[in-house]
Amino acid sequence: MRFISFNVNGLRAIKQKNFDEFFQNIDADFFCIQETKMQEGQLDINIAGYYSYMNSAIKKGYSGTLIYTKHKPISVSYGMNGNYNDEGRIITLEYDNYYVVTCYVPNSQEELKRLDYRMQFEDDMREYLKSLDNKKPVIYCGDLNVAHTSIDIKNPIPNERNAGFTIEERTKLTALLDSGFIDTFRFLHPNEIKYSWWSYRFFARQKNIGWRIDYFLVSNTLKDKITSADILTDVMGSDHCPVMLEIDL
Repeated sequence: MRFISFNVNGLRAIKQKNFDEFFQNIDADFFCIQETKMQEGQLDINIAGYYSYMNSAIKKGYSGTLIYTKHKPISVSYGMNGNYNDEGRIITLEYDNYYVVTCYVPNSQEELKRLDYRMQFEDDMREYLKSLDNKKPVIYCGDLNVAHTSIDIKNPIPNERNAGFTIEERTKLTALLDSGFIDTFRFLHPNEIKYSWWSYRFFARQKNIGWRIDYFLVSNTLKDKITSADILTDVMGSDHCPVMLEIDL
């Protein structure tokens, strides 16, 4: 099965930038979107051959997630055990033998003014994913808003106290991986340097001054089923690019 995760930085905007062509050509079983920045009814999200599940923030033009899938789930839930749903950040699909969870993890923001909130979110998400994993394996994807190690960011030293590369955020991702999950791209490509986000400033993408902050994590029990993991750096239209997982389910 092929999975795509893509922070589109506004679904209505990227629809004007060849998004539909990419969507059709990539032919994913699951296409998970973060930062839709839209409410129900602002765009016809129906695509032939796919079920769609959208979670919007209360605040208009902010955050939001969406999953397209060829496979009808047993159940769908939004938020995390009834919490963290005001910003539309989480969707969980349940299937017979696995869960699919997409998430747009909160940014710690300038001067780390939301770091405490982020830390609690990370702890709660880890417990949530572990509770799912106790039932059946999990595929967890999205914009996790953290570059895990120095290989995942172009300029690590000057960014050590910036949102997305603080030791606090990086330690939380380590804790999640240590609790029973695999970073699929780094598992298959331990030394490869590829980024999934670039600032719009200073021609960062042209210079490849980027961060790897978009991920597919899977339960350790799925390790032997991973066939491919990649970062599709040639796909334009957002300040992020899509990430892809192919896995034998």
